[in-house]
Amino acid sequence: MDLVLATGNAHKVREIRALCEGLPVRLRTLDEFPGLPAIVEDGATFEANARKKAQAVARATGRIALADDSGVEVDALGGAPGVYSARWAGRPGDDAANNAKLVAALRDVPEPQRTMRYRCVIAVADPDAVLFTAEGVCAGRVLLEPRGTNGFGYDPHMLIPEFGRTMAELAPDVKNRISHRGRALAACRERLEALIRARGALGLNFEPGLADNPHVP
Repeated sequence: MDLVLATGNAHKVREIRALCEGLPVRLRTLDEFPGLPAIVEDGATFEANARKKAQAVARATGRIALADDSGVEVDALGGAPGVYSARWAGRPGDDAANNAKLVAALRDVPEPQRTMRYRCVIAVADPDAVLFTAEGVCAGRVLLEPRGTNGFGYDPHMLIPEFGRTMAELAPDVKNRISHRGRALAACRERLEALIRARGALGLNFEPGLADNPHVP
């Protein structure tokens, strides 16, 4: 059966595909459903945004959807940028501008005090309801100078102390194992697999009554 990844971020799609390896499911992406309405991420928490995205995509496609919302919380900045991480500098998805703003904000803060955590909430929904959520956290410190070329977003500035490397310096398999997104998916994988097997056994590729949905190919 199908599981729609409710994100337009190609980096996230690649990570989630790797993390879902072995699940008895066909992963589908938003570009396979042209014309889906835009989703305004206006929640005050990662969970609120994840739930909203998963529910909206599940309703629009008639399929089970998995969404995540994630970002960086910096203690010296009172938890900012938080839910605004992707658009903190004002331009959604502008990694360079977001990182420049982060470095400027922390320029006078000593490294031991530049503690941070990545936080991710994953939500899984069908067209009728959000079925479950799970959270993952990965803590570290902010570096003012970027290191590494893997990853995306704030990864080059996020030092993970137990490895002595930034997220952008870690091999993909290591990052997927210890990242906030990897931990969130691991926390819900058993429930997700049980859901997929149960719905697949019933032959439910989409919910009754949604077969005429114009977004369902």
